[in-house]
Amino acid sequence: MIDPQLLRAAPEVVEASQRARGADVALVARAAQADAARRDAIAEFERLRSEQNAFGKRVAVASKEDKPALLAQVKELAAAVKAASERSNEAEAAAEEALGAIPNVVVDGVPEGGEDDYVVLREVGTIPSFDFEARDHLELGELLGAIDMIRGAKVSGTRFSYLRGVGARLELGLMNLALNRALEADFVPLITPTLVKPEIMRGTGFLDAHADAVYKVESEDLYLTGTSEVALAGYHSDEIIDLADGPLRYAGWSTCYRLEAGSAGKDTRGIIRTHQFDKLEMFSYVDPAQAEQEHGKLLAMQERMMVDLGLAYRVIDTAAGDLGGSAARKFDVEAWIPTQGRYRELTSTSNCTTYQARRLAIRHRTESGRTAPVATLNGTLATTRWIAAILETHQQADGSVVVPEVLQPYIGGLAVLEPASK
Repeated sequence: MIDPQLLRAAPEVVEASQRARGADVALVARAAQADAARRDAIAEFERLRSEQNAFGKRVAVASKEDKPALLAQVKELAAAVKAASERSNEAEAAAEEALGAIPNVVVDGVPEGGEDDYVVLREVGTIPSFDFEARDHLELGELLGAIDMIRGAKVSGTRFSYLRGVGARLELGLMNLALNRALEADFVPLITPTLVKPEIMRGTGFLDAHADAVYKVESEDLYLTGTSEVALAGYHSDEIIDLADGPLRYAGWSTCYRLEAGSAGKDTRGIIRTHQFDKLEMFSYVDPAQAEQEHGKLLAMQERMMVDLGLAYRVIDTAAGDLGGSAARKFDVEAWIPTQGRYRELTSTSNCTTYQARRLAIRHRTESGRTAPVATLNGTLATTRWIAAILETHQQADGSVVVPEVLQPYIGGLAVLEPASK
């Protein structure tokens, strides 16, 4: 949730963030009122409890004659304390709900507006052109014996596939390349759970605007994660972590699941938008003062992967209204997909500042010795979707695909993927 101190000291900053997102500005005043009511209720409870404690001491030294009257007052005071405690708890819950309804406050410089109001920061690489009719990634995948959507649908339904042969090797190769890059940057590898408790899913913000994309296992009251970000954020929930030696960085490898509700008719062909995919996710816990610097580091690692895989791409600064509730800023890296004639998002990296950490009670000890929420950041370093861009970008006239040099050692030294019919 947002910082209540910021709400108290500078509500205009929170209101400006709401306007930039196109969100309800009135939520800010309601949250401020609920926060004030909570503090008043807590103060009244503490006053009455202090009075109760002091009165108890009077009773202890009272004469035998005075005690009956004092004990009657003790009973009345105990009832008042109990009622004040209940009011305090109710006010606390109301304030938590009101504060939780406000998405993260965006970082200065984030573009205002919605999905189409992003700002292109840079375009890198040469957009591929061909002297033959380019095939899309599914046609190439079928020629190579790498992608089988028909049997995926037979076994599991639409938006499922089999990666087979060189397709499976490509995915594992990409993931291992990304893992090695993460290890070089001192990320600790984790193979994460893909089922998590509601409080962890809620704490990361994935039961807010993203709830319609989440699979729930009703019988177990667990959720299937759409990204290992969820499990990585939950890893240190309810903990005080040590950042004295710098950020804690993890690389989570997991299978991910998304309902893709609301995407009917979109990307139904191929593996760009599927219900199940694999992903290597970077996740950082940092001192909030270092969050923007860490964000740049994650983005640089993603861009290095794009360059080394020979993909033309652009980086966009996502507009406030297109951010998830937890993100204060998000950069998307979009690769050129030749048969679509446009850039498509392959990966993104988000700075969630202290929003998730406040929800999940993740703190660090500051120089003063006090504890304070950490900042959390995430960014994908490889995922199944990347195969589509690699196949289409590096295809040849006969349906073969040149393997980027950096990837060759991870798929047995293959330099060219040949059609399976050859």
